[in-house]
Order: sequence, then structure tokens, then C-alpha cells
Amino acid sequence: MPIGSKKAPHRRSRRLATTDALALLLADEAEEPETGPLRRCIITRERLPKERMIRFVVGPDRAIVPDLAARLPGRGIWLSASGDVLQHSGARGDGQRQLGRAFARAARGPVVVPPNLLNMIEAALLRRIGELLGLARRAGQATAGFEKAREVVRTRRATLVVQASDGSAAERMRFLSGIGSSVMVIDPLPAATMGRLFARDHVVHVAVAPGKLADSLVIEAGRLAGLGRVSGQVSRPDAQGTDGRETAGLNTDAGANG
Repeated sequence: MPIGSKKAPHRRSRRLATTDALALLLADEAEEPETGPLRRCIITRERLPKERMIRFVVGPDRAIVPDLAARLPGRGIWLSASGDVLQHSGARGDGQRQLGRAFARAARGPVVVPPNLLNMIEAALLRRIGELLGLARRAGQATAGFEKAREVVRTRRATLVVQASDGSAAERMRFLSGIGSSVMVIDPLPAATMGRLFARDHVVHVAVAPGKLADSLVIEAGRLAGLGRVSGQVSRPDAQGTDGRETAGLNTDAGANG
């Protein structure tokens, strides 16, 4: 038999074997149970802590629905909470198609990806942060106002400080001075929104006691900061507390000082 006639079947078999192996690998990944601390991003294929990711499910109308609390029924589809990944949802052309294909592959069928998905996620994160802060207030775990909140932090009864994103930079640095690096600082909400949660015109400084609500606030603010389009940085003041401008992610715009 000629040499050429032997090589062609061998190459076809090799391609089929490679294709079959890839299909099995993708099938195994699709069946990964939602257990343990890590999840796989459908875009980057990285396995990351679920606190750094956003869960989605497919709705009854085959629309992709964000599930920030990770409680909706159905198999979860996970994306990294990163602007580099989620910006595909707001892009036209290849980016939008790539995201749609990734969701459809993970869902094993056609899906509808909202063109404003990134905006939806940002709005949902801001709303969830507000709800968590409101729960902390009603549970007696959040104290608002410069003097009262600073006293709570000074006496080590708080592990988290929430500051208004549009608060005065000078006042925010003055509040953080000397409190050390054991307290986390986030700034996802404007002063007017924080004020409504505490029945005031505006609030710039809130101290939150340690617990699940404080932990959840840090997680959601971290996700928001990961998107890279709005405020929500998570940081610690420097150990001496002399200048929190870099570590606390302060906004230099002038604003309310309450």
C-alpha cells in the first residue's frame, strides 16, 4: 500500500481523538458541582474564590440573570468580578458575541444576554450594599456621624468604616487619622444615599461592628471596585494613620462633611 494512503487515516484518528478529549473536558467542567470555595470563570477559565466572582442563572425566558446573593435556583454560571471580563457585556461586535457564546456554552443552549449587563450588575451591587448597610443599622451594628463613629472605631468596637464616596477628602483623612491598619475602609455610596439609610440629609462616616454584615459589605464593595467604573475601593489606612489618601482610596472631590 502507498505510504500516503496510511498517513491520512492516522491524521483523521488523531484529530478525532483530540476533539473527543476536548469535548469530554468541557463536559466535565460543565458538570462541576457548586461546592467548595472556588468557581471557574467561563471567560478566563480561571478558578477563583467565589467572593471575587459573580453568579448568573438562566431565567425561564432564557435570559441571563445576575444572582449576587448566589441563592437563585438552577445551575450557576460564574464570571470574574472584573471590568476586563464584564466589559464584554457592554461591547459591540466580537466582545458581545464572545460573552454570548460563553454563556450559551455554559447553559447548554441559546440564551439572551442583556446589552446593558454591566450597568445592571453595578446597579445591583450598589443596591445590595445599601441593603446590607441598612440591615447593619437596624441590627445596631452601624454607627453614623463623625464623633460617634470615630469613638466606636477608637474603642475597637468596629472592624469596618464606610465613608461617602463624595465626602470631603480632608474630613475623611481626619476621621481615619490614627485608627491603625486593623480597620477596613470602603467608599461605595454617596453621602445622600447613606443619609437616607440613617434618616438624615447626608452621612459621610459609618462604623460597622464585626460580623457577617461587615464581611458581606467588604465582599460586595470589592466586587464593585473590581468592575473599575465606579467608586467602591477596599483598603486599610496606613499603620500610622497620618495619610490615608492612597490606602483608603479617597475621592478628592469636595462634598458633604457630616
